[in-house]
Parts: sequence; structure tokens; C-alpha cells
Amino acid sequence: MKLPDLNLLVALDILLEEGSAVAAARRMNLSAPAMSRTLARIRDAIGDPVLVRSGRGLTPTPRALELREQVRGVVEQAHAVFTSGREIDLRTLERTFSLRANDVFVGAYGGKLRDLLARHAPNTVLRFVPEGDGETDGDALQAGRIDLYISSMRNFAPDIKLQHLFTTSFVGIARAGHPVFDGPVDLARFTAYDHISVSRRGLARGPFDTTLAERGHARRVSLITANFHSAIFAVADSDLILPLMPRHMLPIVERLGLKLRPFELPLPVDSVEIVQAWHPRLDNDHAHKWLRRMLKDVCGEE
Repeated sequence: MKLPDLNLLVALDILLEEGSAVAAARRMNLSAPAMSRTLARIRDAIGDPVLVRSGRGLTPTPRALELREQVRGVVEQAHAVFTSGREIDLRTLERTFSLRANDVFVGAYGGKLRDLLARHAPNTVLRFVPEGDGETDGDALQAGRIDLYISSMRNFAPDIKLQHLFTTSFVGIARAGHPVFDGPVDLARFTAYDHISVSRRGLARGPFDTTLAERGHARRVSLITANFHSAIFAVADSDLILPLMPRHMLPIVERLGLKLRPFELPLPVDSVEIVQAWHPRLDNDHAHKWLRRMLKDVCGEE
């Protein structure tokens, strides 16, 4: 009897976990056409559509939901064959995990993640590291200076492993009582006041300004900061407007007790996909896999 291709089980497990052929392709380091062919082979082997189009994503069929736990169990058992005797004891694990992420992510998720590590792996240390001078994030992953890079989706090197964490949109924010709220926040009112630009490279202009120009408007940027935390304090004490604050930062603003008021932007701005990226040498590292799973779970709580 011809054995089935067990790689299809791995692909099915990832497809069911991600709910997206594009995200599954990234994790498996496959092209979109190759992932589509793999999904077609899975459908032929199982005799079921497995995943069907729903909006912009894929929804598992009843048969796929029925198989989900079985598939996960088989993949884990297969993995155990090659890793037997090398499992880690989280309670005694002593390790420092170095992550690179911006201040918005650290503020929104750093505390929750550290609480999880303290509960399950009390001897570990979570270290968020700044960017290196002249060093790309890919170089830092390659050299092992960081374990994970958490960022918006971008063109990573082909060998870098990726996993979707969440998608965020943007809002504008100004101090409560700002005159911008004296009427509807349309483009004219929005651009009548000075803006803050948040740029780690110190840039005042970007794609947002191109979008404004296409609508016949321009803004004046009179303050540039490297991170959002300094920006929100500057907004609280001035008539400046912060036009592009990630929506998932709003709970941080509330916890700080700053008298700030968010508003919907008067022009369309694309949402941003946030991913975690790692070097393939860490793909099967047990501690690293556990950390990635914790990150996925924490971000999935929102």
C-alpha cells in the first residue's frame, strides 16, 4: 500500500491554525501558488474542501473541524519521534529571550507576556532590545542577537520564518477639549492644526502625506518623535494632533489616565498586519516554540 505524503498533514495543521493560505505559505516558506497546490492535494486526499472562502480569509469545513485535533495530535506525535529526550522543563529553564519590538507592542503586551513567563517559566528573562546602529533586523536574527522580531509585515529574507499575530488599524488622537472637536473632524479641520510625526528614522513625511495630497490637502508637522509614548505625552500638553496612533494602544492611554480623546481619521488608512519573525535555526527549539505560542495566545486575546 502506498503511504500518503505525511507532509500534507503538517501543511493541513498549519492551514487550520492560521486560517489563511497566505499566512500558511509564509510559515512553510512556500510561494502562494505552491501553497494552493498543496491545499488542492489535501482536498483530494481527504475528499473534502477542508477550507472555504469566507470574506478575506478561509473558514474550516465541519469535516476539517472534526479532524483538527486528530491532525494536531499526529503532527505532535511525529515531532516527538525526532525530539524524544530533548523536551524542556519550563520550571527550571534558565534563559533570556531577546525580542525587538516597538514601544506600542511593549506597552500593550509586554506585561501580560512577562506574567505568563513568570507563571510557567519563572527563571526566564524577557529582554526587549533597541535597534542596532546600521544593523538590519534580518542581520540581528541571523547573528542570534535577537530571538524574535515583532513588526509590521515587510519583505523579510526568504528563509525567515513568520507568523501572523494580529492586525491593527489607526485612529487620530488629541487632548480632550482640543478645538478640533468643535465640529466634525473633516480633512480641513484635521489639517488646520500642527501634527506630530512618530518616526524612528526622524522622518516628517511619508505615505500618509501622499494620501493627503491626492485629496488636495497638506499638513504641517512641527514635532517629530522616535516613539509613540513620548508623542502621547506631547499631545496631552499641547494643541498638537497625533494622526496615526495604532488602535491597540488606546488601552495604554486609558491606563495612563491622560485626558486624550481619539477620533476616526477623515481619510482611509490601510490596516497593518503584525507578525513575529525568527531565524529557521530556532524553528524546532522547544523553548523558542513555547515563547512563540505564548505570544500568539497573548495577542489573540484582544
